[in-house]
Amino acid sequence: MKSITINGSKRESVGKKATKALRNAGMVPCVLYGENNPVHFAAKELGFSKLVYTPNAHTVVLTLDDKTTVNAILQDIQFHPVSDRILHVDFYELKDDKEISMNIPVEVQGAAPGVLVSGGTLVLNKRKLRVRALPSNLPDVIIADISTLELGGKLFTSSIESENFTFVHPDNTVICQVRTSRAAIKEADVEETATEETPTEAAE
Repeated sequence: MKSITINGSKRESVGKKATKALRNAGMVPCVLYGENNPVHFAAKELGFSKLVYTPNAHTVVLTLDDKTTVNAILQDIQFHPVSDRILHVDFYELKDDKEISMNIPVEVQGAAPGVLVSGGTLVLNKRKLRVRALPSNLPDVIIADISTLELGGKLFTSSIESENFTFVHPDNTVICQVRTSRAAIKEADVEETATEETPTEAAE
C-alpha cells in the first residue's frame, strides 16, 4: 500500500487557546496513539489533501521535527460543521507484527452478463470494505470480479479469498449485485396491465 508523508511539529501546550492559535495559522492539531504515551503534534492543513480528499487508501509516514519517523494510519478525523475545515486528526501507530483494521476501496472488474445480455443494472452496495491484516499485507484495493453475475446475481464477501487479509464483515455481506432495471420493470408492468385489460375490451 502506498504511503503519504506528513511533516509535523510536536507541541507542548494542548489547551483551547493554543489549539485555536494553531488553526488560525493553518495548522491542524493531531495526536498519535500507540503502545506508548500519546504524542501531540501539529501539521499543515494543506498536507492532508492527498490523504483525506481521495477515495484511495493510504498509510502515513509521520515525520516530526525531532527527527522521529513513525508509520501510522488515519484513525479519526473531525471537520468543522460549516466550513468543512479539518479540526483534529488522530493517527494510530503501525507495528510490523501487529494486525490492524482498515477500510479499503472496492474496484469493480469485468462485465456482468446480467447487465450486457439481460439489461440489468449493476448496484455497488459497498464502495469500501473493512479488512484486517498485517501492515505489509494491506491491499490497495479489493477487486470485485463481476464477470459471472447474471440478472439477480450477487457478489458476497465470502466469494473473495485471500491469504493476506480477512474481512471484518459477515460472509453474507453483499458487495454488489445485478438488479432488474427500472425501465424493464416499468415495461413489464405496462405489458401486464395491457394483458389484464384485453378481456374487458373484448367483452365490450
